[in-house]
Amino acid sequence: MPEPSVPIAEMSYEQARDELVRVVGELEQGAETLERSLQLWERGEQLARRCEEWLIDARARLDAARQSAPSAG
Repeated sequence: MPEPSVPIAEMSYEQARDELVRVVGELEQGAETLERSLQLWERGEQLARRCEEWLIDARARLDAARQSAPSAG
């Protein structure tokens, strides 16, 4: 797995998701060493948290937009 050029904290949702898919694929194939498996697992956890942060933020923005929208009625 190549070193990422973008820190996880700065990744878009799509970047984090795509790298997470790659990490999971590599884990499923079986890493060469236990150390590599642990590195992949930790990276996957970080990427999953980043995706979750994006989704939580998106939900908050949608909720805010709904609350500020005039109600039809």
